[in-house]
Amino acid sequence: MRTFAFLLTIGLVLAYATDGVHAADKADLQVTRVAIFSSGVAYFECDATVEGTVTAELNFRTDQINDIIKSLVVQDLDGGSIGAVGYASRDPIEKTLRSFGVDITGKPTLAKLLDQLRGEPVEIMGARELKGVVFGVEKQQLQIGDAGVVEVDVLNVLTEDGLQQLRLRDLQGIRLTNEKVDAELRKALETLAMGHNADKKSVVLNFNGQGKRRISVAYLLEAPIWKTTYRLVLDEEGRPFLQGWATVENATEEDWRDVRLSLVSGRPISFTMDLYTPIYIPRPREELELYASLRPPEYAGAFEVEDRKSGRAGGRGRGQVHRERLAARAAPGAGGRRLDVAKGIASEELLPRWAGIDLEDAGVASVATAAEAGELFEYTIRTPVSIPRQHSAMLPIVNQKISGEKVSIFNPATHPKYPLNGLELKNTTDLNLMQGPITLFDGNIYAGDAKLPDLKPDEQRLIAYALDLGTEVMVKRRSHPDQIVSLRIVKGTLIHKHKYVDEREYVVKNKSDKQRTVLIEQPYGDEWKLLEPSEPYERAPRLSRFKVVVPASETKKQTVKLEQVTDQSIALTNINSERIRYYLRSRVISSAVKKALERVVALQTEMEQARRERQAHERDVNEQVNEQARVRENLKVLQKNTDAYRRQLEKFDRIETQIEQLRQRITELRLLEEQKRRALDEYLLTLNVE
Repeated sequence: MRTFAFLLTIGLVLAYATDGVHAADKADLQVTRVAIFSSGVAYFECDATVEGTVTAELNFRTDQINDIIKSLVVQDLDGGSIGAVGYASRDPIEKTLRSFGVDITGKPTLAKLLDQLRGEPVEIMGARELKGVVFGVEKQQLQIGDAGVVEVDVLNVLTEDGLQQLRLRDLQGIRLTNEKVDAELRKALETLAMGHNADKKSVVLNFNGQGKRRISVAYLLEAPIWKTTYRLVLDEEGRPFLQGWATVENATEEDWRDVRLSLVSGRPISFTMDLYTPIYIPRPREELELYASLRPPEYAGAFEVEDRKSGRAGGRGRGQVHRERLAARAAPGAGGRRLDVAKGIASEELLPRWAGIDLEDAGVASVATAAEAGELFEYTIRTPVSIPRQHSAMLPIVNQKISGEKVSIFNPATHPKYPLNGLELKNTTDLNLMQGPITLFDGNIYAGDAKLPDLKPDEQRLIAYALDLGTEVMVKRRSHPDQIVSLRIVKGTLIHKHKYVDEREYVVKNKSDKQRTVLIEQPYGDEWKLLEPSEPYERAPRLSRFKVVVPASETKKQTVKLEQVTDQSIALTNINSERIRYYLRSRVISSAVKKALERVVALQTEMEQARRERQAHERDVNEQVNEQARVRENLKVLQKNTDAYRRQLEKFDRIETQIEQLRQRITELRLLEEQKRRALDEYLLTLNVE
C-alpha cells in the first residue's frame, strides 16, 4: 500500500487540472474522528471509500481557511495519488478594488466618483433630464437667505447644447451609458460585498487512481476547549466518590454523526497565521543603463554549500530533503505517533476498574478510556458520539472512588479566626484529572464548591469548599529581642551575626462533637530554620503546613518557632566609640575581638583628642581675630600721642603674637590628627580576628 501525504502550503494554485479526466465523480467525505485539545484547537478526520478518479469538496468559513492551509493532510490509500488542492484565492480587498476601471477604495463620495468618470457618457434623470459627457465636478458658493453661504457640488455635463451645470443634490439618478464602465463599477461593488461575506469557502481535492480505495483528509481548526466538572460525594466510613463530566461543544457548521471522539489534555503550542491573503513584496525599480549612474556595489558573504567531490552544490537540495522527510513520515512503520482514536486506544486492558457505589447504581458510568498520547493524555470515548452543530454535550469520563481525608485548613491571611473545611485529595485513579470546578456533597446535602487543579496520577492536593464554623483558631505571637550570635573583624569591617526568632502559638478549639484534623499554614522562607516542631507536616512553595489533631470538644496548642541568623557588616571607621563599647558589652565577644576593639577605641580616642584640641584652638583664633578687629577700629578714632592710643596699640601687638602662636599650634595638631587617622586606618586594614 502506498500512502501519499500532501501538506497544503501557500504555493497552491487556484486553477488546477485533473490530468485530462472529464467530470470526475464526487466523493462524500464524512467526519469520522474528532480530537479536541485543551489549547483551543480540534483535530478532524474525514474518511470515504472511492472508486476511480474523484474530487471531494469541503466547505469552511473564510476565517478558517488559514488553519486549513496550515494543517491540511490528504491521503489517498491503496495505490492512489493526490492531485492539486484548490481553493479560492483572496487578494487584499484594496488591491483588488484598484484593479477595476472605477476606483471605489476609500469610500468615495458621489462627487469624487463622478470626477473619476470625466469623459464618460451619462444620462441624467430628475427635474432636468439630459444626455451628455461628464466634464467634471466643481464646488460653488451658494447664498442661502440670511443663513449665510454654503458650499455645494456642481456637475458639469457637455451636451449637444453646450456645457450644462447641475447641482448634485437636485439629481434623482445618473446612468452610465458606457456598458463596459458600468460593468466595471458593478464588479467593484460585488468584490466589495464579497470582502464582507463570511459565507463558506470551498476547498476542492483531487484523488487520482483506479479501483476502490480508501481516502482520508485531516485538518486542525480553532475550537472551544473541552471543559471538565466534577461531583464529589464524601463518605464518613469510606473513600470519597468522584464523578467527572466533560463538556464538549460542536461549534462547526455540520452535525457530528457517530463520531469517534477523543479529549486530549495538555497544552501543545498552537498559533494562527495569515496564509490565505496573497502577500506582495515591493520590487526594486531598475533604470536603463543609458540613464543610470554608477553606484558602489555591495557583495554578500559566501556560504560553504558546494560539494567538493561532485563539483555541485550540496548533494541534496532543501526541497529534496523535505520530500524525503515527508515520505519517511508517511511510510508504513515510520517513527512518530498519529492521533488515531480507532487503533489500540480503546483496548479492554486499558479500561479502569470501578467499584460499585450509589452514583454508579444511578445509571452513570464513564464512557471513556484513558491513555497517554505522546506527552499528552487522552480520553477516548468508547462509543460513537452524535452532536448536532452548534450544540453541546456532557459526557461522563470519571466515575470511581478516590483517596481523600477531610481536614480543616487554617491560614490567617484567608480568615483570622476560622479555618476552611477542606479535603486532602489524592488522585488514586490512572487518569490525568483536568482542572475544573468540583461540587461537594456531604451527608447527602450540598457542602460547597471547590476548584480542582490539574492532577496527575498519585498527585495530592488540598481543596477547600466551606468555612468551618465548628473550629476556632487564635494566634499568639511571642516577641524575642534580637541577639548577637558572634562578632569578628575582617580588614576593618565588623561582621556580627544577628539571630531573629519568630515564635507563634496556635490555639485550636474544636467546638464540634467530632474529631478535627487541622492543617495550619504559615509563610516560610529558606532563610528561616524551623526549631519547633522539628519538621512540618508538608511544605509548599513559600509555605509550611503543620498538622494538629484535636479531639471533639477539646483545645490543643501548636507552637511554631522559626530562627533566622543573618550577617551584618559595618566599617569600624564609620562608627563611634560609644557604638563600639556597645559591642564590647556583648556576651559572645571573644577576647581577641575585645582586645582589638579596645585598641580601636584607644586609637579613636587619641584621634578625637587631637581633633578636639585643634577645634578649640581654631575657636580661640576666631575670638582673637574678632578682638583684633575691635582694637583696630579703636585705633582709628584715637589720637596717636595719647596714652589710650598707646595702650590699644600694645594690646593689638599682644593679640597678633597670640594669633601666630595659635595658628602654629593648629598646624601641629592637624598633623597629629592626620597621623592618628593613618595609624587607625593602617591598624584596621590589617585587622583580622575571630
